[in-house]
Amino acid sequence: MAIHFLTLTAAGKVDEAFETYVTANFIHHNQYFKGDRTSLMEAMKTNAIEMPNKQFEVKMLMKEDDKVMTYSHIQLKQDEVGIAVVHIIRFENEKIAEMWDLGQVIAKDSPNENGLF
Repeated sequence: MAIHFLTLTAAGKVDEAFETYVTANFIHHNQYFKGDRTSLMEAMKTNAIEMPNKQFEVKMLMKEDDKVMTYSHIQLKQDEVGIAVVHIIRFENEKIAEMWDLGQVIAKDSPNENGLF
């Protein structure tokens, strides 16, 4: 459910994603937006319009109790290296009730031979 939700939102299908997977009283912890459902939905819709060709791929998923964590690669534009993103999602009655997200821009010239993925 977490992967499908994130994939739908990345593809610009924000209304479908929220209608299918998110509780009415959903809250989030992204520091750049108000913490309510509507604010995040609108931000995701704007992002989909501004970056319609973004690529999203979950590289790892971990689950414990009512929480899921995804580690993903997002390329907002095809000529960019992208961002490594962690989403932590808490479920209530098989719906997403709360979400945290953290991102790190991927350096083109990192000395780490293992890379972020």
